[in-house]
Amino acid sequence: MKIYLYLKIFTSKIPEFCMSHWLLRIPLIIVFFQQGLVKFPATLEDALSFDLPFLVWWFVVHGELGSGMGLLLGGVIISVNNKKLQPLGDLITRFSGFTIGSIMTGVIWIGKPENLIDVLLYDNFHVLLWFGGLYFALRGNKI
Repeated sequence: MKIYLYLKIFTSKIPEFCMSHWLLRIPLIIVFFQQGLVKFPATLEDALSFDLPFLVWWFVVHGELGSGMGLLLGGVIISVNNKKLQPLGDLITRFSGFTIGSIMTGVIWIGKPENLIDVLLYDNFHVLLWFGGLYFALRGNKI
């Protein structure tokens, strides 16, 4: 019981960092915005190089740019602290996270892994991005 009290006192003295969601947002914003800019504008030749229909490629390019901007906008709306904008910011963040998860699922599938273990062991960057998107899709701005 004493250990519990000591731990409770100790943890209550650690300051809370209310902006910690940016530590996850910023890397995802940078990666997706940068990847979208590299692919922009969407061309048929680029789509064919990945063996994708042009429409799918167009959604990938614009989805990467949009999800990066959406995570940024959703985070800024948290900082503004306007109660009327909070639901909109939450929706933007969730949609951006869903878009990230969808794009990363496609990226992992295009790699044609033999099994799930290969994905987890050898494609960990895309898996981490997928989980980052999943986090924001499920959690939104309720940090």
